[in-house]
Amino acid sequence: MGHRSLRCALGRGGVSALKREGDGATPLAAMRLLHGYFRPGRLAKAGMRHSLRRITPELGWCDSPGDRNYNRPVPLPYDHSHERMMRADRLYDAVIVLDWNVKPRRRNKGSAIFLHVARPGYPPTEGCVAIAPRDMAWLLRHVSPRTVLRVEG
Repeated sequence: MGHRSLRCALGRGGVSALKREGDGATPLAAMRLLHGYFRPGRLAKAGMRHSLRRITPELGWCDSPGDRNYNRPVPLPYDHSHERMMRADRLYDAVIVLDWNVKPRRRNKGSAIFLHVARPGYPPTEGCVAIAPRDMAWLLRHVSPRTVLRVEG
């Protein structure tokens, strides 16, 4: 596929080489696209080459650094701090998990660093990378687990 640049929204805390949980920054890093999730009926799944799982109301993502499931998907309800993957807005119509702080996971180094759909006007994220729905639809047809997303300062 080669190199391609897409307009995106980054974290409200800017780009950081010293990413910390809750700082709102997007990691300054090259990150692989591991796997993802999609909301049925929101973005066309046809032609997707990447491994995507269906988002259900019971799917959460743990963002509690002290929990054994930190930076992992969890079933809801969940007793520790988490994010709900089935959102009322369209941000997680399609979401790809980036390999930030995944193996190994280190406490307080940041969780839920995703590539997801941007809000209109591209306002800042909580630390994720967000792109337009049309760009996400294109990307899902062309990426593979070998694809690398580079966030540069």
